[in-house]
Amino acid sequence: MSHIVLVAEIGSTTTLVNAFNINEKTMFLGSGVSNTTVDSDVNEGLDQAIKSLNQSLNQNKLEYDEMFASSSAAGGLKMTVSGLVYEMTVRAAKEAALNAGANIHLITAGDLTEDDIEQIKAINPNIILISGGTDYGEKNVAFNNLKKIENLNLNTPVIYAGNTDNHYRIKKHFHESDQKSYLKIVENVYPRVDFMNIHPLRKAIYETFESHIIKAKGMQNIKKLVNGSIMPTPGSVMESTMLLYGLIGNVFVIDVGGATTDVHSITEPSEEYRAFSEGEAKEKRTVEGDLGVFVNHLNVIEKIGRKHLAKRLDISLDELQTLIDEYTYKPLTSLARKLVYQLTKYCVFQALDRHVGDLKTVYTTNGMKVIPEGRDLTQIQSVVLTGGALINLDETENIIREYIKTRPKKMIPQHEIKIYKDHDYLMSSLGVLSLKYKQASETLLKKSLRI
Repeated sequence: MSHIVLVAEIGSTTTLVNAFNINEKTMFLGSGVSNTTVDSDVNEGLDQAIKSLNQSLNQNKLEYDEMFASSSAAGGLKMTVSGLVYEMTVRAAKEAALNAGANIHLITAGDLTEDDIEQIKAINPNIILISGGTDYGEKNVAFNNLKKIENLNLNTPVIYAGNTDNHYRIKKHFHESDQKSYLKIVENVYPRVDFMNIHPLRKAIYETFESHIIKAKGMQNIKKLVNGSIMPTPGSVMESTMLLYGLIGNVFVIDVGGATTDVHSITEPSEEYRAFSEGEAKEKRTVEGDLGVFVNHLNVIEKIGRKHLAKRLDISLDELQTLIDEYTYKPLTSLARKLVYQLTKYCVFQALDRHVGDLKTVYTTNGMKVIPEGRDLTQIQSVVLTGGALINLDETENIIREYIKTRPKKMIPQHEIKIYKDHDYLMSSLGVLSLKYKQASETLLKKSLRI
């Protein structure tokens, strides 16, 4: 018996719709794609993607039972994060927000200043996150920050994930003040020193994003077409990465998109460096908002340098300018593909440099020592490539091999690793699908990665 499920991914550049048959013989049926029409109405791009899907399946109109969606259109999930101490509660809140797929536009520590308040008003975030204080420790800063946000009357969802000891007076205050803006209270994201409690907050961010997506620019009507969950696309990729961790062990996923490049990693630290990894989350996502191969391609070209890029492509500067003038999200010639490859390579190298820790050489009275600093990925066993460029260009696996070979002081594997491609481009779809159909999502994920 067929049970057809559609999953739409509404990205900054393209809108993709994947179709699945969820039954005893779970199958990926096919996909449709269209430009994202974020400047007008994203429903137009979604309608076109569904029509594209029908054409690819030779259907007049595919009848489906359920539909889910993820979105990073119109800037995705904009958040501000405020905590108490940067290296403690702020860091934990930031990690949870990034894990959930947020684009963080402001991070503050301690009492919110007038400048902080002005920035929050200017950003007009989709969600404001307030944390601060270990459980039954300092509690006044977080409570006072909540009241300052209340006075802004932004009508913006607020999540509190700070000191549990504040729960009673927060509920009492907001009940008495008849506060109309949305406030959600969750477990403390940093309940004790060197312990991050990320999962409850991540779930709350998903739920808040889905409930309030109608407020995001360009997304006013999308809930009318979706009768399931909507979640941030990067959060969905992290959910797929978590599935992979259960299937193949320590893993990182790199996703080069049109606007950003994201790295998701789930790994245990090595025994050698474990003492230096106290308080580090096992799951981590970094997002590089300046690295992308379509929306941000001009920025990446300037970072590489035109002379250097022309030399790599073995063309003149005039020929490079012609390539740039004719640039599209889907390269049409072999030379255009070579250009996108070079941009993709730069994005991967820069994103990994920022995500992966370093082995620092220091000199002490006892001689030279090597001290680890940052994210330890030495135990990674597998790498997964996703995003249009890494999937569709040839031999992108060599980008990872070259990175490892040329970065001897980075905390990356020195042993043999497996590199997989998300051939069917399903990572972002299967994360949101897995919230209801975990086993089917695992099956589809293994098929896409050819495991």
